[in-house]
Amino acid sequence: SFTAIDPGEQKALLSALAPWRENGTVSGVRVSTRPDCITEEILATLSHYGVETVELGVQSMDEDVLRLSGRGHTSDDAANAAKLVKAAGLRLILQMMTGLPGDTAEKSLCTAERLISLKPDGVRIYPTVVIRDTALYDLWQKGDYTPQSVEDAADLCALLWEKFDAANIPVIRCGLNPTEELSGGDAAAGAYHPAFGELVLGRKYRRKMDALLEGDRGEEAVFVVSRGQLSAALGHKRENVRYLTEKYGLNRLKIHETDIQKGEIRRISVAIEK
Repeated sequence: SFTAIDPGEQKALLSALAPWRENGTVSGVRVSTRPDCITEEILATLSHYGVETVELGVQSMDEDVLRLSGRGHTSDDAANAAKLVKAAGLRLILQMMTGLPGDTAEKSLCTAERLISLKPDGVRIYPTVVIRDTALYDLWQKGDYTPQSVEDAADLCALLWEKFDAANIPVIRCGLNPTEELSGGDAAAGAYHPAFGELVLGRKYRRKMDALLEGDRGEEAVFVVSRGQLSAALGHKRENVRYLTEKYGLNRLKIHETDIQKGEIRRISVAIEK
């Protein structure tokens, strides 16, 4: 929450970057902050010191979810802050979470729609992870909070990612960056997986192949994807191949790389050589 700290400390930190920006070592400056810690004056200061991008931790646009999660701001705060960032000529990145207290898949999808309406330059999607020695951990231990599973979060995040894709809004990241601490036990519950983004990307491809296979059974199915996307289409540990082969009773499922647009997948009638 950069803009929530002392203004003098903000200026000192940003001033320290000036030599690195001037010699080209630092190409740009990005800060993350809370929606209720943005004003026109704050944004003017950020611009003066070379900040180019502001990320807002919106997390949800549902009032009950925000209240139950103790966020301390409203959806209107988020919308107003986003508009101020855009009006100041800065790049806007919005962060949302799934699986917070009181959240549902439907509420997360509605949050995505609200974020899309704010026209950000990108989004980050973070499924909730229960970290030891936190208030959320205590709620979970008492049985007052049920975290998302990795499977449910991956399925939901695939839907959310598709919504942002359709609006031409890049998803910069999906899932927490893995660390030794999280993987070593600090992540006590919830949707933590060191390759969560890969899981979600695989689910996106699975949904597309599922739609293309609808109604078929017992046949060989062959798909082509853009170069560099074969691993994602196969799914984490080839889970898409296993899932679709079993669901449709396929004799065989093949996926090849070819020169088509990134993210696209097509079904073809015969196998081709790589």
